[in-house]
Amino acid sequence: MTRSRGYTLIELIVAVGLFAFIMTLAAGAYLMMIGLNRQVQGIATGVDNLSFALESMTRTIRTGTAYDCGGTGDCPSGASSFSLKDANGASVSYGLSGTAIRETKSGVTSVLTDPSVTVSALTFYAHGTKPAPGDYEQARVTIVVSGTVAAGPGKTEPFTIETGATMRGSDL
Repeated sequence: MTRSRGYTLIELIVAVGLFAFIMTLAAGAYLMMIGLNRQVQGIATGVDNLSFALESMTRTIRTGTAYDCGGTGDCPSGASSFSLKDANGASVSYGLSGTAIRETKSGVTSVLTDPSVTVSALTFYAHGTKPAPGDYEQARVTIVVSGTVAAGPGKTEPFTIETGATMRGSDL
């Protein structure tokens, strides 16, 4: 008759210890992935908000007229504010209000960016804004935005975004 042997106590302790070690590593990796996911979601939310604000601005600029950079018309060196008449003839201006992009339309000011987006610089470059004899340049505006976006508790990521808009109607 043959006797089968079972596990010894030492083998059982080693097996349970190895299992516990592997599970601790797996749980740590899982918790790290949750943290990274939250960070990426925070950045994506901020960037989506900034993208929406810039899209709204460029749509208004493309369909608007009477471009002006702080009373100077063209601003090839850049200006911190920009105004125009929108498609309905209402006065619209854009600028920086603290750390947020603001829009003032017919005297009503609203903030376009979320508090998770901190804008440190907003610059408008406008060309061809004043139709003059011999001016064959279509009015166009370039917008440069710099700042940081929240990437989780106490973390931020810097960004610099540039976009442009050309007046749809001809000003020639």
